[in-house]
Amino acid sequence: MKMTGAQILCEGLTREGVEVIFGFPGGVVLPLYDTLPHYPQLRHVLVRHEQGAAHAADGYARATGKVGVCLATSGPGATNLVTGIANAYLDSSPMVAITGQVARPLIGKDAFQEIDITGITLPITKHNYLVPDAASMARIVKEAFYLARTGRPGPVLIDVPRDVFVEQAEFHYPNQVKLPGYRPTLKGHPEQVKKAAKLLNEAQQPVLLAGRGIIISGACDELRYLAETAQIPVVTTLLGIGCFPESHALSYGMLGMHGMAYANLAINGADVILAIGMRFDDRATGKVAGFAPRAKIIHVDIDPAEIGKNVRVDIPIVGDARTVLKELNKLAAPAQHMDWVRQLDDWRKEHPSTVIRDCEELLPQYVIRQIYEVTQGRATIVTGVGQNQMWSAQHYFYERPNSLISSGGLGTMGFELPAAMGAKIGRPDEPVWCVAGDGGFQMTIQELATIVQEKAAVKIAIINNGYLGMVRQWQELFYGKRYVATPLTCPDFVRIAEAYCISALRVRQKAEVAPAIEQAMADPGPFLIDFMVAPEENVYPMVPPGASLVELVEDPGKAARVAPDSAKLPVSDM
Repeated sequence: MKMTGAQILCEGLTREGVEVIFGFPGGVVLPLYDTLPHYPQLRHVLVRHEQGAAHAADGYARATGKVGVCLATSGPGATNLVTGIANAYLDSSPMVAITGQVARPLIGKDAFQEIDITGITLPITKHNYLVPDAASMARIVKEAFYLARTGRPGPVLIDVPRDVFVEQAEFHYPNQVKLPGYRPTLKGHPEQVKKAAKLLNEAQQPVLLAGRGIIISGACDELRYLAETAQIPVVTTLLGIGCFPESHALSYGMLGMHGMAYANLAINGADVILAIGMRFDDRATGKVAGFAPRAKIIHVDIDPAEIGKNVRVDIPIVGDARTVLKELNKLAAPAQHMDWVRQLDDWRKEHPSTVIRDCEELLPQYVIRQIYEVTQGRATIVTGVGQNQMWSAQHYFYERPNSLISSGGLGTMGFELPAAMGAKIGRPDEPVWCVAGDGGFQMTIQELATIVQEKAAVKIAIINNGYLGMVRQWQELFYGKRYVATPLTCPDFVRIAEAYCISALRVRQKAEVAPAIEQAMADPGPFLIDFMVAPEENVYPMVPPGASLVELVEDPGKAARVAPDSAKLPVSDM
């Protein structure tokens, strides 16, 4: 049966299980938009800016485990997707971005709204396609989704010339993909796995360092089995948060620049580290020369390019985290490591990184902790980058994978609001909180209109300190308090929310925090709370740039009396 290129594309999307497309129309994609009403199973979400489409698709993908899909027209529509595509690439989010292109005879002639989007996105996609004809469309769609979701997931771009949308071809959707040059290694080399098990079984002070790869591969149960069987403490990266319950007795939180002091000390004192599904990012390692000076390192990752790239590795294992852990668990010897665990518990008491000091000012940490208390830890938290991100990572406690969705590798301001919308559309029955800074929120504030139009009941907490907070913190600590271009004049967020027909409150006092959160949770629609917090509060602990993980600076107010409800939540039985 003959179909147009637009029909073949929609058929392919349907067969790949796509339910939602985040997009914005334009001239060259009008044939596709004219076709969409014939495919009611494809829900189109009209964003207000294409960057919002890419971030929403990313948030949707992380919340659901499905491939997120975004759609834009040629030229500026396509380039507006770039930041979101790069964000998905660095954080290994499965995404297919579809862009329109000028008609084939006009390509290379600087036609109106022509841009070489395949060239632009070459470094930030797993692969990209310029569709040559309608007859190639089905194969390309099949390959794109296969590439996006397999191996190390990531974004794939399909660029479609306008005349290909209307060109007709016979429709044959392939049953399988044949890509001889693309064969992800899933099973770790048996001899390497044996070496890793032997080293781990002989360790006296081992640590499991878990990243987002655990979540992507669905290896949370396997990680927990290994930790409990061999009694090994677990430390996570920022994007690995949620892969291991933070209430667990063997959980020691996030490491890195703003990680828990005791997590960094654990890495420094370890004699063996099993790092799984993480890439030794500089924010996690600090000064590489001082990273884990005593440890033999086992590194498991599905992407061979990541192994040995940043940190020396004693036993490299290329493979899927879940598959490798299953084999490793067969060889894991039951152990205790009582003295080592006791040492980490002592460090946790000596360096209570999650304790919030008691003071009259409204502290942002207190706001995050109250969101945790009111939601009972059952919400999905979505952040951008900066202080709001770090406080959310530190002071909300996560028990489930993908309950923290954040911009890690790229550190994208403005990610939070559209990504929270995507997450809510993907998880309509779960509370979704967008935690935003007053700076990042204004970068994609227009997506409030999309949230209202789609009836997405996102709850929004603006941590409003009147600064670009993380940059200001660096200016305070390293640039003599010269606050250049960081003081921020903000609009009245409550009135703006109300202009979008969103219920909103402003909170200035500690006593108002919990009632406001409860009111937001009780409201059936979207809700915004503008939290006016202490303007110059800093994120601690902090590892200064160029320092090793143990050269950290802790909260200078640590000696102050702490609030009685601010201790680390009780650990569960193992």
